[in-house]
Amino acid sequence: MRPLLRYGVPAAAGLATGGYALSQGEDPGSAALAGIAGVVGGAGGLLAARGLAGKYMPEKIQNELLNAAEKNRAGGKRQAALLNAAALADKVNPRTLGKAAAAGLVPASALTAGLGGVALGAIPGAMGVPGFQQNVIADPELANSSNTQMARSYTPTLRYLG
Repeated sequence: MRPLLRYGVPAAAGLATGGYALSQGEDPGSAALAGIAGVVGGAGGLLAARGLAGKYMPEKIQNELLNAAEKNRAGGKRQAALLNAAALADKVNPRTLGKAAAAGLVPASALTAGLGGVALGAIPGAMGVPGFQQNVIADPELANSSNTQMARSYTPTLRYLG
């Protein structure tokens, strides 16, 4: 496989999943983990696509279709459809089959792995690790903060009158 495909497709998948996670409001740490997991998922999808293309070569598909056609009634519609499909499988280029498998497997596996990366980012976020927390605002000068004197004076409290 060409190095541009071997390394470029997983890198593009990682950038896409990390960027998508960041655009959806995820914290930077979770988006980075989603990107790393997207790289791994893209590489796995590419390897799976190569394996599927090798396993389901057009010759094997054609042989299976011909075997199935022999088992059906001679001259029937089912046998004619299987023979037509076998003739079509003879015309398919193995590289085309691999590209078609990669077109579906690479994005699906990258996005699934990226989702796992976002879920993995929730663990450090729960422990308070910087970079994994979302929208943490600790400005005591804000008017709605309970830390300022102004906010305390406007906060209604219940008092016991007795």
